[in-house]
Amino acid sequence: MTAAGRAGVAVALGALAAGALALNDSLVGVFYDDGLYAVLARSLASGHGYAYLHLPGAPAATHFPPLYPLILTPLFGLLPLGAAVMAAKILNLSLAAAAAGLVAWHAVRTDLLGPAVPRWIAPAIVLAAALAIPVLVVQSVLFAEPLFAALLAISVVIGDRPPARLSPAGAAVAAGVVAALTLLTRTIGIAVGAGVVGFLLLMRRVPARRALAAATPVLLASLGWAWWTLAHRRAVDPALAINYGSYGEVLRQTGLGALGSSILDLPRPLAAITLSWLPAGAIHWLFAVPALGVGLYGLAVLAQRSCIGLALAGYLAILAVWPFPPDRFLWGVLPWLGMAWAAGAAALWRHARLHLPLLVLAGVLVVGFASYEVAGFAHHGYTGPAGDISANFREVLPDLGQLPPTAVVATDDEALVWLYSHRTAVPFYLYGYRGARVVEAGPTEQRAYLERQGVTHVLLASPQSASARELRGLIAAYPSWLVPVHGWPDARWLYAVRP
Repeated sequence: MTAAGRAGVAVALGALAAGALALNDSLVGVFYDDGLYAVLARSLASGHGYAYLHLPGAPAATHFPPLYPLILTPLFGLLPLGAAVMAAKILNLSLAAAAAGLVAWHAVRTDLLGPAVPRWIAPAIVLAAALAIPVLVVQSVLFAEPLFAALLAISVVIGDRPPARLSPAGAAVAAGVVAALTLLTRTIGIAVGAGVVGFLLLMRRVPARRALAAATPVLLASLGWAWWTLAHRRAVDPALAINYGSYGEVLRQTGLGALGSSILDLPRPLAAITLSWLPAGAIHWLFAVPALGVGLYGLAVLAQRSCIGLALAGYLAILAVWPFPPDRFLWGVLPWLGMAWAAGAAALWRHARLHLPLLVLAGVLVVGFASYEVAGFAHHGYTGPAGDISANFREVLPDLGQLPPTAVVATDDEALVWLYSHRTAVPFYLYGYRGARVVEAGPTEQRAYLERQGVTHVLLASPQSASARELRGLIAAYPSWLVPVHGWPDARWLYAVRP
């Protein structure tokens, strides 16, 4: 086995072992999106098409591209719910480990950090990223990030140095097909396709026909998904458009003026895992700004060596303008971000006067990340809040299962409620955007929505949630409309809607 192969296997095994620690028996749906993926897989498995089965009327799904639910479909079609969820979590763990191994293998075989950099550094960075507490949390639930990470790694491998048995045109098509699959996993995968095509054209200077061969699958996937979302854009209630509609609805509500509102928030998650040990203020910024500069320079360096450079640049540009927190999106590409930073530092190392500043900066980041990880593993931070949320719902679900089969429950984590109680469920909390500002529904709008959905019961599963705030406003406006019919400790209530 080559040195690159040994590095890849070692990193994959390390990631697999660490990921196994984060495996849990939490309910699917505790992180919201994971429940929706499970619902979509159940819908496909039961022959209902790509639809939100838990909502009244089972409207067509347009928020998430279909590849990850398709991958989950056999599990949710053949296994009981609990077994399907655990099998899906093991699948995610395997995909995440495979992705880490591929990144390490590719980085070593191509000297991605530069020929002067010791070959152990790239695998060490990838393994560290795979062990990051937030990465372990994300891969331990039914999110699409592990599949996205694996497809991204394959796209880069083929785009940079395809197998010798492939012709140049065949390699371009293969890279484009895998890039198209990343788009059908997460819409932001469009950046991967653009990165592959841009690298072939701008850096490799391949003939336009070959670049077109890579671009065609990405274009077809984009058009296909766009057609589906446009054809079903009115499938869900307008009040649910932000969480259930296409991303075009986000643009419609925020307007172009809100784009770019997240750019200053983009470095925050990375600073949280590397620089949070420093005191806030001048000392923090003394290291944060140079660290960001090295990373950006590293992107430029990688863009000349690999299609991941342009892909990451496009990926980060989308996150910078999108009005959502970037955390989860960054964890899915954390190994590549670490490689970009190392590539930038290695390129700057040729300037002798920068040796000491780079050593100090790298030392601060390593110490910060190590202390963050030690504290995270010591306190089982990789479990996240899933256990507490699951315990909460395990207490209320048996009573929800006693409701009439025709009941429609408005609640938080509505996909979870449907999966485990078999009662139609809709979200209670409503919000939208006015520019970059989040706007919550008022009592009149809330009641009209609940009546349109045919809601018979309202579940308050957590008195600290945003739903509790909207529920208090609704009760104040219509004091006799909701009747408490069941309570649990800690101010959790089930209300019946008065006809």
